[in-house]
Amino acid sequence: MKIGLFYGSSTCYTEIAAEKIQAELGDSLVDLFNIKDQGLDKVNDYDILILGISTWDFGELQEDWGKLWDQIDGIDVSDKIIAIFGLGDQDGYSEWFVDAVGMLHEKLLPQSPKFIGYWPTEGYQFEASKAVTEDGEYFVGLALDEDTQYELSDQRISDWSLQILEEIQSLL
Repeated sequence: MKIGLFYGSSTCYTEIAAEKIQAELGDSLVDLFNIKDQGLDKVNDYDILILGISTWDFGELQEDWGKLWDQIDGIDVSDKIIAIFGLGDQDGYSEWFVDAVGMLHEKLLPQSPKFIGYWPTEGYQFEASKAVTEDGEYFVGLALDEDTQYELSDQRISDWSLQILEEIQSLL
């Protein structure tokens, strides 16, 4: 079992989170790809994907994902297991907290991949998010806030990594 972790990072925080996830899951299990350098060409080489995206300003996509956004429609993810994580600022951009996570989830949803890694909204303070499930109980992926809750990120990454490993095992 190999996992492809694809991320876009403008200020290095998403890259750091991706590296921490890779370390938690095991360097030999996870291949890391910065989409700025690698694009999305290798996505088809993996049955299990972790996708990392940050939200910018007023609910905008991270620039590297934005440049490749239309290419996502041409990638077949129908039989893949997918976990998403993302970064946002729940204080400064409370109305758009981790919106890009929800936008990526929504973009992939029509192909019906097996989504894993939904994460509780409890412990966060924000006004709105496109990444929240209809019942408001979960984000559709791990939500990280390096601006106002940086001290919680390492534990969240550790817990989420264990969670997605268990979910992957249950699907295989």
